[in-house]
Amino acid sequence: MDLFEYQARDLFDKHGVPVLGGVVATTPQEARAAAEHLGGGTVVVKAQVKTGGRGKAGGVKLAHSPDEAEARAREILGMDIKGHTVHRVMVAAGASIAEEYYVSLLLDRAERRYLAMASVEGGVEIEQLAVERPDALARVAVDPTVGIDAAKAAEIVATAGFDADTAPKVAEVLQQLWTVYREEDATLVEVNPLVKTADGRIIALDGKVTLDDNAGFRHPDHAALEDKASADPLEAKAKEHDLNYVKLDGSVGIIGNGAGLVMSTLDVVALAGQAHGGVKPANFLDIGGGASAEVMAAGLDVILGDPQVKAVFVNVFGGITACDAVANGIVSALGMLGDAATKPLVVRLDGNNVAEGRAILSAANHPLVTLAETMDGGADRAAELAHTAA
Repeated sequence: MDLFEYQARDLFDKHGVPVLGGVVATTPQEARAAAEHLGGGTVVVKAQVKTGGRGKAGGVKLAHSPDEAEARAREILGMDIKGHTVHRVMVAAGASIAEEYYVSLLLDRAERRYLAMASVEGGVEIEQLAVERPDALARVAVDPTVGIDAAKAAEIVATAGFDADTAPKVAEVLQQLWTVYREEDATLVEVNPLVKTADGRIIALDGKVTLDDNAGFRHPDHAALEDKASADPLEAKAKEHDLNYVKLDGSVGIIGNGAGLVMSTLDVVALAGQAHGGVKPANFLDIGGGASAEVMAAGLDVILGDPQVKAVFVNVFGGITACDAVANGIVSALGMLGDAATKPLVVRLDGNNVAEGRAILSAANHPLVTLAETMDGGADRAAELAHTAA
């Protein structure tokens, strides 16, 4: 789960990372009140959207008074920034910036460890810097069993080339950011810019945090950080049923058991779709190891609720849950859904008790269900049905 900047700022503050005061506003009038609350002096009005490039798009503006803060918020609220509509701004206290730096902590999946990155050249051009002068961006491996202690923090700032006066201050902030990363189960903690003020303080001026959804059970408070208002309604419905669902832009609904099988199914459907008008998968939906009637009904309800879906491909390999149980789940699910089930289903079963599973579906003889012998054949038939119904 990606956080808004103001949410990242609050997490930083919670764990002792130095930040400036900030107040969220959803109307120009609230922005004015926020500027007054922060002392009535210079503030920065910042669009709160989960994408980069806000400054270049005009979503970050300076205001020298509450009147100006109200005017700037009126300009920013409602803006479209890379497809994201601005519904709220953060009014942040101003700072006298002497220098801008960049630091981040992230998960390095390829190396199975964490990675710290730092540069003495932070700011809006950090992506360009990483491409044009990668040597200016220090990359230091972090052992997950140790994390960022004083020694590792000193190594990071030394590799990045911070001067003797600034290095220990940044090293201290790096350890505080590591606390955020560890305690909140994050996969990314980024500060750009991390600034040194005219009086020598080090402050996290802008933050980006991504939390690991798989660790949500350890953080019941994280539920309050979800942006439910802008969440895809189908993804929200799937989450209510603990289904692993991701909405895509195609017309063939996909249900499978196991992330690897579902990902393979997406590829096979996309390939088959090239022969049928270029139809594509409409979603990723992994029902996991169980395929009870309730689970199957919940999955089908989500997929059939997508108006883009024209056909559904159910691709299940019977393992712990045998194919006959899956077949009974499909038949029961269609009965539970009743008239809500209106789109054709292509079902491919394989594995444990496959003959029994196919026999159950054949005996049910549901008019929407077509049995497929192979994954390739099922994908082709589902793509054909989706194309015909388009």
